Amino acid sequence: MIRLRKNVLFVILMTILALFLFNCEGPAGEDGTDGVDGSNGTAGVNGVDGVDGNVTCLVCHADENLQMKRHEFAISQHAVGDIAVGYAGGRAGCAACHSHEGFVAFTEGFTAHNISNPSPWECGTCHGLHQTFEAEDYALRTTDAPAIWDGGNFLLKGTNYLDVQGNSNLCANCHQSRRAEPNITNPGATFNITSTHYGPHHGAQANVLAGVGFAEIAGSIAYPTAGSANHITASCTGCHMYEGDHGFNPSLLACNTCHGATDTDFNYGGVADEMADLLEELRDLLIAKGVIEEGIEDLFELDEETGDIVQVQLSEGYHPVVGEHPMVLAQAFFNWVGLAEDRSLGAHNPKYYKALLKNSIDAVNAL
Repeated sequence: MIRLRKNVLFVILMTILALFLFNCEGPAGEDGTDGVDGSNGTAGVNGVDGVDGNVTCLVCHADENLQMKRHEFAISQHAVGDIAVGYAGGRAGCAACHSHEGFVAFTEGFTAHNISNPSPWECGTCHGLHQTFEAEDYALRTTDAPAIWDGGNFLLKGTNYLDVQGNSNLCANCHQSRRAEPNITNPGATFNITSTHYGPHHGAQANVLAGVGFAEIAGSIAYPTAGSANHITASCTGCHMYEGDHGFNPSLLACNTCHGATDTDFNYGGVADEMADLLEELRDLLIAKGVIEEGIEDLFELDEETGDIVQVQLSEGYHPVVGEHPMVLAQAFFNWVGLAEDRSLGAHNPKYYKALLKNSIDAVNAL
């Protein structure tokens, strides 16, 4: 047996290994999979780290931005205590829209109940927990099509839901009629108005926008298909919260951008003037028919020039006359008061608005 010295054996082995590495290389393998980039502060896996999560939060929560939103909201009608709380904030049937606590409870599915210490609306009234934590996440409490608040006992063109699409559905929970038109609740030849407060809820804007819920008296002008108004796609938020404005005033710039116009007011094509004239015409007809009357409050004030106490009459606006009325007059009143308190003078849905007013006027004149 031939014995090799250890150092000789080591040299031989290293030589064989070198020949293998340099002369026996196989084909190159496929490239490995790219690393995964992170997002919102999550580190990537062999990739690029994601953007700091705090940057996304600061889109809304930066002190300057948050204070601006709070200031805008503070001067809006939604922040007026008398509207939000004073009259109805604690009442079970009203609190869901007239107090912060009521709306939060409503969106979370709690049964309506009286609230002993209601408070006005605030940021957390509409904005709940975050959903995606992305910059576009506005975290609204609900964007589902809202149920019609009459308890689901009547159908409006085949649906018990009022869908004005997307974020605007949050608004529609409160800005709806809450009462069906007379011929649906009590069909017949006549209708008994039992209260001077009868009529749709103050602010049925969602019904006007969607084109549902008013008294569609047959007439010369056809009613548009429900949900066909172009302004539904423009949305409540698109017009009233343009560029994130929380003052909720309609934006003329938003309207001009959508219409491709350069108007200096909201009277596009004279529509607002036309609708104002029709509202006044219908009101005067209903007064003449004894369906509505102007409420007058007698006040006594000090005349600073003479020092005498003088009687002053102050108009309280118009209200229905309690009693039995022909159905068409009750329907015409329902349309008049609901459209007047919509306060858009047709802007929310001009075709529906005009059809309701013109057909109501013609029907009243026909009596």
